[in-house]
Amino acid sequence: MRNAVAAVALAVVLAGCSSGTQSGAPGSSSQGGSSTATTAPGSSGTPGSSGANPTAPAQPPVSISEEKPVIPPNVTPVAKEKVDTTSLSDTYRDEAYVFGDGRDVEVFGVGGGCKEARAEITGQSADVVQITLVTITKQPPGTMCTQEVRQVPLTVRLDAPLGDRRLVLESREETG
Repeated sequence: MRNAVAAVALAVVLAGCSSGTQSGAPGSSSQGGSSTATTAPGSSGTPGSSGANPTAPAQPPVSISEEKPVIPPNVTPVAKEKVDTTSLSDTYRDEAYVFGDGRDVEVFGVGGGCKEARAEITGQSADVVQITLVTITKQPPGTMCTQEVRQVPLTVRLDAPLGDRRLVLESREETG
């Protein structure tokens, strides 16, 4: 099953690359110091990828392989003891990565079928950054949804570099 999920994820990433877009591309920043990253199948390139919007998060740098992540040299894994995932179910990955100028953080949400994933920065202080992983179920009337679950890379942009701050990951489900 893991290999099937990884193969589907790889196919989605490759399809996005060949069309000049990236599936699972991060979203944009919103007003009020809170950032949101979203993924939508078939979405177009991101503002951060073209350099047009320097405050938008950069493209996710880490592969979404289930077995072992491929981490480029300019990406730093957040130490396990700095990532608090105690409120997350086992469906979520317990890892995070920092890249760029230290303000871009990649985490992993859950998507698939009629589910989309989004990450929201719900708190930032001198000691802690809190990110909520949101799973949105969108099932149009009269349609059936597959029940596959896949890890979705999500990138958020912090107000300041993560540095030594603790990262708290929480989850929420919504119906859209």
